[in-house]
Amino acid sequence: MIDRDGVVARRARASDGGKLVAFVTRALRGRLELDLEAVLVRLGEAGFLLAEQDGRLLGLLGWHVENLVACVTDLLIWSAVDRLQVADVLLEEMESAAAALSAEAALLLLPKSSGPELLAFCGALGYSQRQVADLPGSWRQTALEAGRQHADTIPVKQLRAQRIVRPL
Repeated sequence: MIDRDGVVARRARASDGGKLVAFVTRALRGRLELDLEAVLVRLGEAGFLLAEQDGRLLGLLGWHVENLVACVTDLLIWSAVDRLQVADVLLEEMESAAAALSAEAALLLLPKSSGPELLAFCGALGYSQRQVADLPGSWRQTALEAGRQHADTIPVKQLRAQRIVRPL
């Protein structure tokens, strides 16, 4: 568990469902209708990390690992605390868990309409913009399976200095 200046990252549990519904509804100002059942289904589809400070939910990150590539599919931060700090704590926890699973890289699967401000934010977190076509084989395949195109650019961070070339 990562703890930085009182901001703690931990794995989400089914018992966090109600808290997650309230957080997402508040953060998105009601633009997304969400219920407890939908949250529980989503928790079963991906791993989720929560960032909290003094019991108050500040952010969430949804991710999974496939083909030695960690994919961040959900990232929502809503707090008065430094957003960069909250994102850093969440991503560090995810990267540590992904490295334990031998993941070579992490891909941030942002909405395709993401603007330059969000891309700069990702850069400040150590993620570089890479064109999908230029990614190594399994990384590119994972990005394509996630709905990206060869010409798309996505934030990527290499987690292992050496790529795995033989099955584990």
